[in-house]
Amino acid sequence: MPIINRIAEFHNEMTAWRRDIHAHPETAFEEVRTADFVAEKLESFGIDVHRGLAKTGVVGTLKAGNGGKSIGLRADMDALDLQELNTFDHKSTIDGKMHACGHDGHTTMLLGAAKYLSETKNFDGTVHFIFQPAEENVAGGRVMVEEGLFEMFPVDGVYGIHNMPGIKAGKVVVRPGPMMASADFFEGTITGVGAHGAMPHQGIDPVVIASQIVLAWQSIVSRSTDPMESAVISVTQIHGGHTTNVIPEQVVLSGTTRAFLPEIQDMIETRMKSMAEGICAAHGATFAFDYARRYPPTINTEKETAIAADAAAKVVGGDNVLHDEPPVMGAEDFAWMLRERPGSYIWIGNGEADQKGGCSVHNPKYDFNDDILTVGASYWASLVHDVLTRD
Repeated sequence: MPIINRIAEFHNEMTAWRRDIHAHPETAFEEVRTADFVAEKLESFGIDVHRGLAKTGVVGTLKAGNGGKSIGLRADMDALDLQELNTFDHKSTIDGKMHACGHDGHTTMLLGAAKYLSETKNFDGTVHFIFQPAEENVAGGRVMVEEGLFEMFPVDGVYGIHNMPGIKAGKVVVRPGPMMASADFFEGTITGVGAHGAMPHQGIDPVVIASQIVLAWQSIVSRSTDPMESAVISVTQIHGGHTTNVIPEQVVLSGTTRAFLPEIQDMIETRMKSMAEGICAAHGATFAFDYARRYPPTINTEKETAIAADAAAKVVGGDNVLHDEPPVMGAEDFAWMLRERPGSYIWIGNGEADQKGGCSVHNPKYDFNDDILTVGASYWASLVHDVLTRD
């Protein structure tokens, strides 16, 4: 792999950065130490730094030449609420928090690219290095966009990377169109009439009604969704009742839905609500529905994905750029940035399942594979060179 030589020279430095971040994980909107670390590095590279978007977000801006084009490169910084079970020296020092998704590596790869690009300035235009908080669960990417990210830092295209365990280190996955699914979360409250467990005819049983609703919702995927499309409806929580001989007044159903297309996302919400209301009405109960659109589908634009593929091929070789991997039902709040600007989100192999880096993300034994730090940083640099070509 033709890793950029200068980036290879400071691989050990990048590894030290990554392990420092790993040892000090911070979760959503609390990435104060991490943001300080990022800002200090960027400033040491001579890059202009802005802080405060989405509370702890950091944006570094680097200009070269006189070109008017601009590009945004995004890395997420947050960790997870998870107890780390690794025993290596750089394991988490914060009880109950760990970098179990590789955001420590994503941040480091972008810092490595920033260091290299600030030294060489072999491009013509503007690079915005976007370090985003709160990717996990609460969509910090949406908050950055809503607070004016692209008005303050205009870009012609925006790009993201995520590591992918199970894919060999040194391989990169690109695909136009849907890359990851939407992630919506729901809570439905069924209100009936409580009664003695021995006298169900005197009440309206929300437990029976909830059971019918759960089964009916599954037909939305099998009977209301085009068989060529994909969707998921998962009821993950059922809460109701306090004792064994009392029929409760209420039952609450909670869970998540996933889809690759906005129109499928819309259909799921509409059908879930109408089905549940109908079933409740038939039994004399009522239904209240709270449906939160947390993450839209991550949809890559075709032109920018071709650019990303070419940039990756320069680093890992064309044979190692995979175009046929299927999208996944996981979600990613980079989708909010792709709704505002064209761009592409790629996966970089973290290691095959039985090898270094193969442990799945969101696992207490996960660790980012430091061997790919130079791959990701070189990809970022290659992408900037391609998009902001110096005439």
